[in-house]
Amino acid sequence: MRDITFHIRTYGCQMNERDSEALGCLLEERGWTPAGSEESADVLLFNTCSVRDQAERKAVGKIGFMKKVKKNKPDIVIGVLGCMAQNKGADLLKQLPHVDLVVGTDRIHELPALIERVLEERGKIVRTDTGAEVLGALSQHHHGRVTSFVSVMRGCDQFCAYCIVPYVRGREKSRPIDDIVAEVRHVVENGTKEIFLLGQNVTAYGLAELRATGGLTGAESPFGDLLRAVNDVHGVERVRFTSPHPKYMNEAFIDSVASLPKVCEAFHVPMQSGSDRMLKAMRRGYTAADYMSRIQTLKERLPHATFSTDVIVGFPGETEEDFNATRQAMETVGFDMAYIFKYSPRVGTRAADWADDVPTEVKEQRNQTLLADLEKRTTRTNKAYLNTCVEVLVEGESKRNAATWTGRTRTNKVCIFPPSADVKPGDVVTMRVDRVTANSLFGEITV
Repeated sequence: MRDITFHIRTYGCQMNERDSEALGCLLEERGWTPAGSEESADVLLFNTCSVRDQAERKAVGKIGFMKKVKKNKPDIVIGVLGCMAQNKGADLLKQLPHVDLVVGTDRIHELPALIERVLEERGKIVRTDTGAEVLGALSQHHHGRVTSFVSVMRGCDQFCAYCIVPYVRGREKSRPIDDIVAEVRHVVENGTKEIFLLGQNVTAYGLAELRATGGLTGAESPFGDLLRAVNDVHGVERVRFTSPHPKYMNEAFIDSVASLPKVCEAFHVPMQSGSDRMLKAMRRGYTAADYMSRIQTLKERLPHATFSTDVIVGFPGETEEDFNATRQAMETVGFDMAYIFKYSPRVGTRAADWADDVPTEVKEQRNQTLLADLEKRTTRTNKAYLNTCVEVLVEGESKRNAATWTGRTRTNKVCIFPPSADVKPGDVVTMRVDRVTANSLFGEITV
C-alpha cells in the first residue's frame, strides 16, 4: 500500500489525548506519516467526547465542515472515534454522510486495519461492539516527552446521574501493575521525567478485580500500591494522577500519597457540588462533610498541597441555597483551579429524563460567579509566591510565546521564564518569582 498521511483531531479529556497518541504511534508503525494539516491528510480522524454537550457540538460542527474537504478530495477517509462514536454509532453516518468510519472506545486499537479496509474497499464501516482488551493494545508512546500519560484503568462503575462515561467507556477494568510499571520504565528510558497516571475513576484502580475474587475489605488501596511501584522506578522525577473519586480516598491511599517522595502535592479531586441535596441527586456517594474530611486530612499531612476540582452548576433542582453551598465549599477548600461546567443533559443518563429546570441565564450567572471567585482566589494565592524560589520541571518552549519557556512546580503552578543555554526540557531547576497572575508565575532561572 502506498505511503499514507494522517491527521488526528482530539476533543475532550486526557484519556482521549492518550488514546490519540497511542493511535498515532500505531499508524506510524504501519509506515504512515503524520500530515501537516487536515486538508493535506489522506486519513482524517476525529477522536471525540460525549461527556459534555458543548464538546459534542464542537466536534459535530468541525466534522460537518469537512464535507467541503471531502467534496474537493473525494478519496480522503474521514473517521469518527471515541466516546461520541460509541454513543451514537451508525446514527453518525445519517447525521454526517461524508464520514467513512465510526469506531467506538473499545476498538480504537483496530483502526489501522479498519482504515486499510476502507481504503481498499471504499465502503463504510461502523465498529462499536465492546469487550476488547484495549488498554494493553494502546501502550505506545512518542519518545522524548517530559511528561508521559499512562492509562492504568478504563471505565467507571459509579453511574453518577449526569454522567455518560459508564455507557461509552464501559465498566471498570484495571491493568496489572507489572504491565504499567513496564510501560513506565519504557517511557523513562526514552526521556520522560514525569508520569501522569490516568483513569476515569483512578482511586478505584484494582477494586473491581478484588471484588470479583471476594477479597475486597474496603481498607485497602490497590491504587496506593500502584503509586508505590511507580515511585520506585529509577529515573522517574515526579508522579501525578487523575481523576480520583472521594469515596476511595481512604487511609491507605492518603498514606501512599503523603509518604511517597515523587508523588506531587497537587490533587485534582472532583467535588461537583457543595450541597448534600445535590450530591445525593447526582448519586455521588458522599456528603460535603465527607469530601471536606478527605481534603482536610491531606492538608494536615501535606500542608503545602494545592487542590483543583470539577463543579457542575445548574443541575436539575439546584436552588440558590445549593449554589451558595458550592460557592462556600470552594472558598473553604481554597481551590487553585476548577473546571466549572453548566449542566447539560446527556441522553442515556439517569438525569436525562429529569426537568432541566434551571434557566440558562441562571446557569451562566452562577458559572461566571464561580469563575470570578476563582480568579480572585488564585491571584491572592499566587501573590504569596512573589520573591520566593520554586522548583520547576522544565517543559520547554511556551506554546503561546516562542520567546519564553515554561515548566511546572510540584504543586502544578505554571512557571514562565526566559530560555537559557544551560537549561533543557526535563531539567529540574530553581526559579525566582518576580511577577504573578491568576494563572502563572513569572521569573528567572537561578540554578
